Amino acid sequence: MTAETSPIRFDTKIAVLLREDLATWQRLNVTAFLVSGLGTRSPEVIGEPYRDADETEYLSMFRQPVLIFEGSGEVVTRAHSRAVARNTAVAVFTSELFGTGNDRDNRAAVRTVPREKLDPVGVGVYGPRNVVDKIVKGARMHP
Repeated sequence: MTAETSPIRFDTKIAVLLREDLATWQRLNVTAFLVSGLGTRSPEVIGEPYRDADETEYLSMFRQPVLIFEGSGEVVTRAHSRAVARNTAVAVFTSELFGTGNDRDNRAAVRTVPREKLDPVGVGVYGPRNVVDKIVKGARMHP
């Protein structure tokens, strides 16, 4: 096995944790919003652009898998607190954001609520594997 054919192991992890009672469309929407922020804080998670055999160039994507978890509201709230306490790259989606329709209103909705009173329905985190594992502890892999 050569360096180019051996499996790539990452010492970091990208994880999304969703509240278990979300509708399917909400899970997909929240996941998309959450992961969109991770590369802005941690550009090393973004790989190189893709090219097909005809040299058509495609956008870069994450360089590693994104693991999706689910849990109760308590589990999501605890994960949010753990991520903030560990100064981890974290994105948050609160229940209030389902009632807004644009970035300005989304940011304003989060801005009006103290951190301890936020109602997160999802969090996205990136960091060392062991730290992310501790943040999502109590959650289960999304089915």
